[in-house]
Amino acid sequence: QVQLVESGGGLVQAGDSLRLSCAASGGTFSSYAMGWFRQAPGKEREFVASISWKGGTINYDDSVKGRFTISRDNEKNTGYLQMYSLKPEDTADYYCAAPSPWAIATIREGDYKYWGQGTQVTVSS
Repeated sequence: QVQLVESGGGLVQAGDSLRLSCAASGGTFSSYAMGWFRQAPGKEREFVASISWKGGTINYDDSVKGRFTISRDNEKNTGYLQMYSLKPEDTADYYCAAPSPWAIATIREGDYKYWGQGTQVTVSS
């Protein structure tokens, strides 16, 4: 089974950019779709973006569309979430996740079986 480790979080100011990484091990990364979710303090975890095995299908939540870009490098077994024009409301713990092998990239949290430990993003105003 795949193990996922996020990195790249931090404290930034509104309008700044940040790139999160999700390093995968223990499985054939190219056989897994990948998703990014986030959980703000006191709120439920929510979908951010997802990408299919080879990147041909990408989904974004409306709240990040046009500001965030999801991508992956299967040669490096790593997925990315590039975040631009960050807002204070983007403050959250960000998680990468993968469904079962060869499952499609969806927006539903329940479809994802493997989760990283999360990385914290704080955007100050």
